[in-house]
Amino acid sequence: MLITWHGHSEFYLEGEQGFTLITDPFDAHVGYPMGEYPADAVTVSHGHGDHNFVEKVKGNPVIISQSGEWQAAPDVKITAIPSFHDDAQGAKRGGNLIMKIEMEGLTCCHLGDLGTALNEDQIRALGQVDILMVPVGGYYTIDAKLARQTVHDLKPSVVIPMHFKQQGINWDWPISDGRDFLELMGAGQAEAMPLLRVTRGDLSQQPPLVLLSWQK
Repeated sequence: MLITWHGHSEFYLEGEQGFTLITDPFDAHVGYPMGEYPADAVTVSHGHGDHNFVEKVKGNPVIISQSGEWQAAPDVKITAIPSFHDDAQGAKRGGNLIMKIEMEGLTCCHLGDLGTALNEDQIRALGQVDILMVPVGGYYTIDAKLARQTVHDLKPSVVIPMHFKQQGINWDWPISDGRDFLELMGAGQAEAMPLLRVTRGDLSQQPPLVLLSWQK
């Protein structure tokens, strides 16, 4: 599997057999370059424009934006687990879907705009997570400390931070630039990689934290 990051919470997952998936496609106001990508499936964690701009995804993808289990392909199962976008049971920003993506023997978890700690039911539903995409910027999502707690709760093999501030890209957003999370994880000197190539067989050899640079 190849995992690239387009910025914000948008990732592009490519399987060895050609299956492709995009998570939380953002619209133009986010500030990252707007590409147009073909995909077989799109996951949408919630209905805000910086996470649900499915119009830019080419082809005829399966769009997963409601809770439940979805067979996106014969060997790709996606489970959308309800959660909240804030720490007030959704009263501030509404709901959020956590996406559990089972593909090529790997379990990826995309937390969307998770705004509170995971509860026991959610942790149980996720089970063993191999690759965790976790928001770390705070304000709109969990902050660095809660992100670290979430990593502790799920115990993934690989952690990929997302939803943090980038200089020159919506620099006025009141969120962290992610360095506080890296420091808490003992990865303050982490260098960004253009992509992550991972298989079930080499999962144990991957770094525990992968900082991706955004790619057009």
